[in-house]
Amino acid sequence: MTAADVEPGFEAELLAAWWAEAARTDPGVVPPGTETLVRVPGSVQAALRALSGSRFFSGVALRAMVLDLKQVHRYVTDQEVRCRVRQRVLDAVDDDTRVVVAHSLGSVVAYEALCAEPGHGVRALVTLGSPLGIPNLILDRLQPPPVVLGGTARGIWPGGENLVWTNLADEGDGVALVKDLRPVFGERLRQGLVHNGSHAHDASAYLTDRLCGAAIAASLS
Repeated sequence: MTAADVEPGFEAELLAAWWAEAARTDPGVVPPGTETLVRVPGSVQAALRALSGSRFFSGVALRAMVLDLKQVHRYVTDQEVRCRVRQRVLDAVDDDTRVVVAHSLGSVVAYEALCAEPGHGVRALVTLGSPLGIPNLILDRLQPPPVVLGGTARGIWPGGENLVWTNLADEGDGVALVKDLRPVFGERLRQGLVHNGSHAHDASAYLTDRLCGAAIAASLS
């Protein structure tokens, strides 16, 4: 996988969003210019090169970055894949499941799976480095789609009144472009900022954070 494999449209737009966010939060990342990735042939390579030095993509190979783009793209555009992936989550959730913890694209899958299973008994959803709040590319493509009230998108709550949802994001996490999900999913969502050091999007860093442990422990008590 190389820069040439990044498709125009969704993949280029998501890459541009990652680049802009990385530049906003990481002084070591050169910000994008006024050109768009769609119009300028060399800008995809420039974006990947800039991201390779960011906290978000620290240590991630170019091939892995492109694969991440394609994985997100395929999930949100291929309904057959989407249903199969979502079903795998539902197959793992049974009457004894109290908490679901999901990272990155997995948080989108987990959210949609819980929404698709009315009456599930999950007590807590913990999302880490989630892209759920990205408008147009993710938020507006969710299943079920958000409800637009007064021009503002309101996401469906993924459970009953007793479900506790905690969302954690690192300020430098480029996948979690929208750090605070409360404006979309409501004030009962518990929002927290963490600092994952040099690996802003790393799942292990999120899972070992105190706030994550506290959210999980509370659902099991």
